[in-house]
Amino acid sequence: MEKYSQFRDRGSGISPFLPSTTPASTFSTLWRSALFVCRLPFFLSYSAIFFLVLDHLPSFIIPQVGRKLLLWTLLAIPGIWWVDLQLDGVKRGSLSQQPSSRFPNARAVIAAQFTSPIDALYLAAIFDPIFTISYPGTRKVQRVSLLGAILLALSPPTLSPPPGASLTTLRALVEQNPHRVVAVFPEMTTTNGKGILPLSPALLATPADVRIFPVSMRYTLPDITTPVPGEYFGFLWNLLSRPKHLIRVRIAAGVTNDSVALTNGVGPASHAPERANDDTAEDLTSEEAALLGRVGEALARLARNKRVGLTLRDKAAFVELWTKGRK
Repeated sequence: MEKYSQFRDRGSGISPFLPSTTPASTFSTLWRSALFVCRLPFFLSYSAIFFLVLDHLPSFIIPQVGRKLLLWTLLAIPGIWWVDLQLDGVKRGSLSQQPSSRFPNARAVIAAQFTSPIDALYLAAIFDPIFTISYPGTRKVQRVSLLGAILLALSPPTLSPPPGASLTTLRALVEQNPHRVVAVFPEMTTTNGKGILPLSPALLATPADVRIFPVSMRYTLPDITTPVPGEYFGFLWNLLSRPKHLIRVRIAAGVTNDSVALTNGVGPASHAPERANDDTAEDLTSEEAALLGRVGEALARLARNKRVGLTLRDKAAFVELWTKGRK
């Protein structure tokens, strides 16, 4: 769309904010409509029961295994029943032979690509992590529930934490929850999966002895991605009107935050500063910039796409123009 050409990355020509569409014939539209009508009441009813009641029950009533089973049931209703999971650099069929250190486990941080509300659901069904929201210009994060992480994928981009928000750091979350995984969406907003945005500096608060695992999730078909906020009906339509959806999940080897020892974990060091992207609004040391670069490159490699220079401010400007165009 020529109207949105200003939101195309200059280096790669990628437009990460435009929604993905799939052409449909009249017959397929009728078939999809019937499937949507059949699934919608089951999906909404089950979702309401889970998020209003079951998700708040203590672990001695619903253990972790039971909670994951409930989440997989929620994923199965729209036809998400098969996931292609692979570790980066590991031959297919040899996952069971890999050491546990190749998977995110206790005292690990997941840096996940962010494209759809299904991202949070899948991560919860596999890793049961603590979800966080990252913001530009701060190394602190906001802890949210699973429902909060799902709604984040359909929310407008936020350039600063809301007033009164309780912020913490990844270091504090890991230390307070040594048996849990912490999930971060470092791009801070959703894309259509065709490019990796500049990452939040929140990852720089990760302790040096904690591994950061880049995780990419891609969908077939990609129309269940939600780069445009507020498209609740469109997302439900694309999710519930197809017989099945396939998820391609790739997990890179964990990386460690070597910059912590150099900065003593209290912000940028006094040597070799590099300016971060416009949304970061702080100076990064070369080691800190290298860490964000490694995570970003890993996400791009896993997703088979490229890093782009468009930032969260560009997404906010795109949403404003898109909303005006729709009106």
